[in-house]
Amino acid sequence: MSFHPIMREGTDEELQGFIDIWASWIVLSEENTEAMGDLSTADSFVALYNRHVNTVYRVCYTYLRKAADTEDAVQNVFIKLLTKPMSFVSEEHEKAWLIRVATNHCKDVLKSAWMRRADFESIPEPAAVDKEHDETLEEVLKLPENQRICVYLYYYEGYSTAEIAEIIKRPHSTVRNYLSDARKQLRERLAGIFDE
Repeated sequence: MSFHPIMREGTDEELQGFIDIWASWIVLSEENTEAMGDLSTADSFVALYNRHVNTVYRVCYTYLRKAADTEDAVQNVFIKLLTKPMSFVSEEHEKAWLIRVATNHCKDVLKSAWMRRADFESIPEPAAVDKEHDETLEEVLKLPENQRICVYLYYYEGYSTAEIAEIIKRPHSTVRNYLSDARKQLRERLAGIFDE
């Protein structure tokens, strides 16, 4: 299942341009280059970006629910990676860090005064974006925020409830309750769709 039609891997030229722009703003001392570890080269950043861009996109989309806002958030998450050098132990560590940063960034966006005042629901999506019709995804996106992110991380990314608890900084039992409540709501809402 495709989460959103806009998702795609960046070309090497696009990513190199992105890196060049931000590298001109970042002064990499010897300390920063060491702290960046494998991310000190464009090729390693491109590989990391291609490995995790869809995951970061999906996490942001579950919070923001608008393609343009999601794309901005994804860009900001990877900018944070470039501007705050990190050394990762494994690909799972990279993924967990990016999900945590994406989650925090999206929460900040939703708390911003601009998002609270603007009535974006009345603005239609651009006609050029042809979304796939998926009743299950529509119902998942209608869930409360905490349930929505837990469902995404559990079913789409394959995280355990203990890992989700660590990522969203909630007790393990709370995550299990979110998932249980979400399953119950989805079962009720989708009963008619799957019975047909």
